[in-house]
Amino acid sequence: MNPASSTRADTARRLILIVEDEPTVLEFLCEILQDEGFATQACASADLAWDFLQQHADDVCLLLTDITMPGRLNGASLANLVGEHWPAMPVVVMSGYETPESSGVRQPVTFIRKPWTIGQIVDCVEGALGKAMAR
Repeated sequence: MNPASSTRADTARRLILIVEDEPTVLEFLCEILQDEGFATQACASADLAWDFLQQHADDVCLLLTDITMPGRLNGASLANLVGEHWPAMPVVVMSGYETPESSGVRQPVTFIRKPWTIGQIVDCVEGALGKAMAR
């Protein structure tokens, strides 16, 4: 096996799609998860994330999305679409205002309330990935 191809495969399996409409929080999340060894794809809206997933879902190991954001889709509807189209993909939703239940999420997700600490977000992401691997 070519070492470069195994590295690409490992990176692809560690790509986290991060969806957050607040630019500072989006950048911070990317930095935190990159420091943990993940590749990240940042999207400023659920609409952009849905477009990205249409082309690259096989590369994404986890979706991390805020619930409340502007656009045609919000984080709850994005989580539902991911659950319908890629049920094996773990989804972490975050919000300071809503819960998955109150926002209409119908798929199994991991929830983290804002504001979170760096340790909490890392533990949450790793926990969601661990649960998905155990299935």
